[in-house]
Amino acid sequence: MSISYRKLLKIFEEKNITSYVVKRDKIIGQASWKKIHEGGHIDTRTINSLCQYLDCQPGDILEYIPDELTNADTTK
Repeated sequence: MSISYRKLLKIFEEKNITSYVVKRDKIIGQASWKKIHEGGHIDTRTINSLCQYLDCQPGDILEYIPDELTNADTTK
């Protein structure tokens, strides 16, 4: 199982939210910015800050994608 930030990255692109904007407006830390772009794990405080800034719900920026390997293992 994994969490995808594709929706969030699309919003960043559409609204021209760059690392500079994130730092300037103190939305999230640079480490969290990097984790989002690299597919790492972020905490609920970061999700809260993003939802507050973007005026959205967590489901608007995050997506659960099940691992294909997990499904394949259960059929054996």
